[in-house]
Amino acid sequence: MQANEKLSQLMQRGTDLLGSETAIMCGAMSWVSERNLVSAISNAGGFGVIACGAMTPDLLDTEILETKKRTTRPFGVNLITMHPDLMELIAICGKHQVSHVVLAGGLPPKGSLEAIKETGAKVICFAPAMALAKKFIRSGVDAIVIEGMEAGGHIGPVATSVLAQEILPQIADQVPVFVAGGIGTGEMIAAYLEMGASGVQLGTRFVCAHESIAHPDFKKAFIRGNARDAVTSVQVDPRLPVIPVRALKNKGTEEFTRKQIEVAKLLDAGEIEMGEAQLQIEHFWAGALRKAVIDGDVENGSVMAGQSVGMVKTEESVAEIIKSLTEEAIVALSR
Repeated sequence: MQANEKLSQLMQRGTDLLGSETAIMCGAMSWVSERNLVSAISNAGGFGVIACGAMTPDLLDTEILETKKRTTRPFGVNLITMHPDLMELIAICGKHQVSHVVLAGGLPPKGSLEAIKETGAKVICFAPAMALAKKFIRSGVDAIVIEGMEAGGHIGPVATSVLAQEILPQIADQVPVFVAGGIGTGEMIAAYLEMGASGVQLGTRFVCAHESIAHPDFKKAFIRGNARDAVTSVQVDPRLPVIPVRALKNKGTEEFTRKQIEVAKLLDAGEIEMGEAQLQIEHFWAGALRKAVIDGDVENGSVMAGQSVGMVKTEESVAEIIKSLTEEAIVALSR
């Protein structure tokens, strides 16, 4: 069998599920995974995913409309399970007949999976552990994403390679599984496909695409950065169960430590409740990320990046990125 045929065969479950030419999903990166990058990735044969993040239903409504103006190919919407308007956001996805909804950030609230299914969309869930993956499969999800700690943004505690070894042999025959976290080359894509994955998800690799609206200084920080620069945030107070965030080390990472101390003091004084404390932390990240991505303040903002950032060497088009990843995977499989 030719190596390109083998690649298509290994990705077939993934491409069948996504409706794309190649089973390469783009990670949902707040402020980055918006209409321009998402449509470009889908148009280039990959699968773009809108990062809803903290968007209101009205903002998501507009974003989906604008993405549909730019592509006729399938794309998904990533929704955060803790969003207070989750059910409204699901309804917006249904209104626009979005083909795939990706749920991230923990266990979906009661009724949310059913609500997505009723719209006719496929449901993809993040599973950072085997028990959760099995629970999602029992709940009827259509695919799983396993993401390791090498990824950028909010991360779990376990490495991608460990998750892949633990989870793929157990569930890859039941639902398509996409592997994410620290993937920067086609060789790595081929390796995970041969382990049983149906596809992969990459975020960091697409940040410096021409079609990405990230500020030029944000992109320059990626091109300069290496794996050791992408560090995880520190949790200051055990009462504030902050999900670690991986970003390039700068003054902003130090500012986050100060923010946690400030919020902890407010908790001590009884001035805020725990829910409000956690919300303040999340709002900090949203603002700090916007400061870096949109305003280009890469010193004080949050430059969220995965450890594969050292493999991002230049700015190029989405089509070039997908082409090089595919060609590298084919070469690897031909060996």
